[in-house]
Amino acid sequence: MPESDAKRAKHTRIATTTTTTTMDDDDETMTMTMMTIDEDLHSRQLAVYGRESMRKLQNSRVLIVHAKGLGCEIAKNVILAGVRGVTIADDGRCATDDLAAQFYASEADVAAGKTRSEACVGKLQELNPAVDVCAHVGVVDASVISRHDVVVCTETCEREARRVNEACRASGKPIAFIKADTRGVFGSVFCDFGDAFTVYDTDGEDALSCIMASVSCDSPALVTCIEDERVELQDGQRVTFSEVRGMTELNGVTAVVKNVKKHSFELDLDTTNFSPYVGGGIATQVKETKTLAFKSLSQAIDEPGDFLLSDFAKMERSPQLHLAFGALDAFVEKYGAPPIPGSDADADKFVAEAEALNATRNSVESVDKDLLKIFAKVSRGYISPMAAMFGGIVGQEVVKACTGKFHPLFQWFYFDSVESLPETLTEADLAPAGDRYDGQVMCFGKAMQEKIMTQKTFLVGAGALGCEFLKNFACMGLACGESGRVTVTDDDTIEKSNLSRQFLFRDWNIGQGKSVCASAAAKMINPTLQVNALENRVSPDTEDVFDDAFWEGLDVVVNALDNVNARLYVDSRCVYFQKPLLESGTLGTKCNTQMVIPNMTEHYGASRDPPEKSAPMCTLHSFPHNIDHCLTWARSEFEGCYEKAPAEANAYLSKPEEYASAALANPDASMRENVEKVAQVLLKSSCSTYDECVAWARTQFQEHFYDKIMQLTFTFPEDAVTSTGSPFWSAPKRFPRPVVFSTEDASHVTLVRAMANLKAESCGIARPAAGVNDDAALVALVSKVNIVPFEPKKGVKIETDPKANAATSNLPEGIDDEAVIKELLEKLESARAALGSEYRLNVIEFEKDDDSNFHMDAIAGLSNMRARNYEIPEVDKLKAKFIAGRIIPAIATTTAMATGLVCLELYKVFNNAKIEAYRNTFANLALPLFAMAEPIAAKTDKFKDLQWSIWDRWIIEGDVTVAEVLAHFAEKGLTVYSMSVGQSLVYNDIFPRHAERKGQRVSELVQTIAKLEIPAKRRHFDIVVACEDEEGEDVDIPLVSIRFR
Repeated sequence: MPESDAKRAKHTRIATTTTTTTMDDDDETMTMTMMTIDEDLHSRQLAVYGRESMRKLQNSRVLIVHAKGLGCEIAKNVILAGVRGVTIADDGRCATDDLAAQFYASEADVAAGKTRSEACVGKLQELNPAVDVCAHVGVVDASVISRHDVVVCTETCEREARRVNEACRASGKPIAFIKADTRGVFGSVFCDFGDAFTVYDTDGEDALSCIMASVSCDSPALVTCIEDERVELQDGQRVTFSEVRGMTELNGVTAVVKNVKKHSFELDLDTTNFSPYVGGGIATQVKETKTLAFKSLSQAIDEPGDFLLSDFAKMERSPQLHLAFGALDAFVEKYGAPPIPGSDADADKFVAEAEALNATRNSVESVDKDLLKIFAKVSRGYISPMAAMFGGIVGQEVVKACTGKFHPLFQWFYFDSVESLPETLTEADLAPAGDRYDGQVMCFGKAMQEKIMTQKTFLVGAGALGCEFLKNFACMGLACGESGRVTVTDDDTIEKSNLSRQFLFRDWNIGQGKSVCASAAAKMINPTLQVNALENRVSPDTEDVFDDAFWEGLDVVVNALDNVNARLYVDSRCVYFQKPLLESGTLGTKCNTQMVIPNMTEHYGASRDPPEKSAPMCTLHSFPHNIDHCLTWARSEFEGCYEKAPAEANAYLSKPEEYASAALANPDASMRENVEKVAQVLLKSSCSTYDECVAWARTQFQEHFYDKIMQLTFTFPEDAVTSTGSPFWSAPKRFPRPVVFSTEDASHVTLVRAMANLKAESCGIARPAAGVNDDAALVALVSKVNIVPFEPKKGVKIETDPKANAATSNLPEGIDDEAVIKELLEKLESARAALGSEYRLNVIEFEKDDDSNFHMDAIAGLSNMRARNYEIPEVDKLKAKFIAGRIIPAIATTTAMATGLVCLELYKVFNNAKIEAYRNTFANLALPLFAMAEPIAAKTDKFKDLQWSIWDRWIIEGDVTVAEVLAHFAEKGLTVYSMSVGQSLVYNDIFPRHAERKGQRVSELVQTIAKLEIPAKRRHFDIVVACEDEEGEDVDIPLVSIRFR
C-alpha cells in the first residue's frame, strides 16, 4: 500500500485520545489511555457489546502464542473487535503446509524463510490501525506475560502451556489464560480466568420487563400483567419496580419472582401492609452478576469437571477427546512428531499411548479405539474451516476475558467433525505432496483435494459471511483448479461500518463494490483461485444473468445473505435445479446454519420464523408505552415528511394533468391523503428561505409535542372511562403531557436545527451558519417565530382500536373526500405557475450511517420528545440508530465460527454423505451454547408405486398437446382436471370451451393465454397440474416441466 494511503487509513480509523491515567502496578508504571469509540466503524459491534465493554476492550492487550491458522484467526477477530494491542509470538518459520489455513502467509514467505510472526503482523495491522500489533521474538517469559491482560496459547505442548498458565496466575494481576488447538477435524479449548472472575452480563440479552395491571396486598404478593404481552420471566429471577401508583412502597424494591404464569407471577414479598394498588407500574428484571472460580490447567487436566457439549448425539465424546489430546502430547514427546497421516501402525501406537495415559488419569471407563485411530491418522492435518470455527470461539472468549461481558467457557470444550472425513483414510492418500494444500491433504487425502479444486460454487453475498467464506475457499483450494469456478455476486458497496467485521476490505475500498474487492483480496491469499465477481442481485429480475445454464452448471450454492426474502429465492432456485444449498446467518453472538441437500433434507423455506409482532397503529400514533414505539413513529414521520411527501409532490409536478385526472377518477380516502401530502409541501409548508425552514421546524415541534398532545388529552381526559366503565388511561396506556419549547433546552434546539436543515435540503435552500454550529443565530431565528395558541377542536376522531390499520386522521368525521381533493387540486393549479415548470423537491431517503446528514439527529430528537410527552425513558443517538435504523448486531467472531461450521459441511457434500452425517447448528457464543442436530428429512408423498418430494419435478418430453398431457397422467392412474401457469388457466375440464384446446400444443397456449415469455435459450416451461385419483380425491403432484425444444 502506498505510504499516503497508509497514513490516510490510520487517520480515518484511529480514535481520538481523550484522557490519560497513570497507574502504579507492582513498581511498574502503566499508562492507560482512554480513547473515544469510533461509532461509525463499530456501530454493529456496539449493538452487541455496549460502550462500557468497548472501552474495556480498548484498554486490553492480548498475547497470542503461535500464529498458524488458528492463531491468525484469533488475532484477526480480536483486532477487529478493537483491543488496545495484540502481540504475536511465533519464531517458527513459515511452512508450506501452513498455507492450508494461515491466510496471511504466502508461498513467497515460505521461500524467504520468514517467521510466522513476520509474515502476518503487517497484514494484521491493516485490519485496524487503532490497535497496536507487534511481534515478540524469543521466549515468552513472565515479563512478557505481565504486559498483557489475556494470553492465548495455540498449538502449544502441555508442559509449555502449564508454564505459561502458572505465570499468568503468579503475575500479581488478573491475566486470563486460554489454550486452544485444532488437529485435523478435532478441536480443543481450555479457559482459566482466575480464582474470582466477575461476569457482569451472563447472556447479553436486554432486561425483561412487564407492564403491571394489578398487585395484591398479600403474602406472597400476586402481580398481574397486561394481557397484550406474555410474561417471560423465570422462577428465581429478581425484579425491581417503578412507576407504581398507590402501592408506592413497591417502587425501588427488588424481589424474587416465583410461580410464573402466562400473565402473572408471585413475589417472595409480603405486601399485606402496603398501600392499595391504584395503577401503573413496570417490573424490570435485575441483571445479575456472577463470580466464577476457575481451575488452573494443571488441576483441570486431571479434574476436568463438566465439558461444554456441542452435539447431543455424542454425549460421551468429550472425555475421549480429552484423553486423545493428552495422548497426542505424550506421543509427540515420545516419538518426536505426531502420528504419520493415515498410518495404521502409528494409529495403533497412539492408542497404546492413550490407554497408558488413561491408566493414570482415569479419563474414561473404556478407550474408544476406533475414534482415537481416526484422531491419530488426521492429527497432522490442519484445515481452514476448523481454524475459522475455533478462531471465532476463542476470539469471543478473549473479549469475555477483557470485559466480563457474557459467560465464559467453563472450562473445557471439545469438538469433532469426523463425519466430514472420507470413509477410508490410507497412508498413501494422506501423504503430503509438498504443496500449499498439504495441511488439508493430511486430513482428507489427495482424491478429495482434487475434487475440491474442480468444484463450481455459487457464493451469494460478499459481506461479512462472504469475506470469511472466500478466505476459507482460497485456503481450502476450492475452485483453484483449471476447471473449478467460484461465482460470487453482491450488488452492495463497501461502507465504513463494514470494516469492523468484513475483514477483506480496507479504508481505501470504501465506495467500491463488495464482490469485486473481496474477490481480489481472496486471490491475494491464493492466486490460483478461479473467482468470477458479479454485482447483480439474485432475484427474478436477474434470471437472464443467472439463467438455466448457470444453475445447471453448479455443484453447490453457499448463501451469505442478510435478508429472508433473498434466501427464500435462492432456496427456490436450488430446489428447482436440485443443487445443495449451505445456509447460514448471524445475529450478534448467535448463529444458525442449515444444510439443504437435494432429495434428502427439507428446504430452507419449509419452516419459517413467526413474523415479528408489530405495534398497532393507534399505539404508535397516540398511545406509545416504550421507546421502540416512539422511534418507529419518528422514522415514519421522517419518511413521510422528507421522502414520501416530496416524492408525491414531484409526481404531481411532473404530470399535473394526469395526476389530477387520476385523483378525481378515484376520490377515496387514500387518494385524498396523497393529494393532502402534495398540498402540504407545495402550499402549506413551502419554504424559499432558511428562516422559513426554521419557522416551519419550530411550528412542527409545537404541533407534534404540544398541540396534538393537548388535543389528545382534551378528547380523552385523565379521568376518561371506556364504555364498560373502566379507566381509559389504564396500562399499557400512559397519560401524556405536552412539552413546552425552550431555547434553553439543547435537545429542543438540536431537533429544530435538524428538521430545518432537512427541510432546506428538500427545498434546495443553502444552509447558513445557524444550520451548522451557530446556536445563537439559530435561537435568534427561532425566537422570531410566531406560535399560534392552541385551541382544542371538538369532534376529532382519534383511533383507539388496536385492530385498525389506518393512522389517526385528526380530522372531523364526515369528510367529503372528493370535495377536499377538488379544492386542493384547484389551489395547487393556481400555485404551480409561480413554481415554474422545472421545479422539483429533493427526495431524502433515510441514511443512518452518515452523522453529517442530520437524519439521526431528527429521528432521535423526534422520538425523545415523544418519549418525554409520555414519560418514557429517552435514549441517546446511538441507541436510536440501532432501533430506528434496524441495525442487525454483528461481530467478527460469530461470523468466523458460522463459516467454519458451514465449510465443514462442504466436505460432506463432496463426500456424497448420507443425511445422518450432516449437522444443522444453532450456537450462541454469549452463553456459550452449541446445539447441533441432524437435518429434518424432506417430506415425501406417495401414490401407488410413485413417490416424490419437494425436490422432484416431473418432466414431459416433447412439444405435447393438452390431450397428450392428459394421456400421460392417465397412464399413472391420475385424471387431470386443470392446468395453469401463474394466474392463467390453460385448461380446466369444467369449461366446455376448453375441450377445444385438447388438440393444441401446451407451448402455444401458455404463450397466447398466459402471456408467458419463454427465452430463446430455455428448452422447457413449467405448468401446475391439478389432478385426482380414481376416487375423486386430489393428489398433490410435483411441478411439471414440459421440455418442448
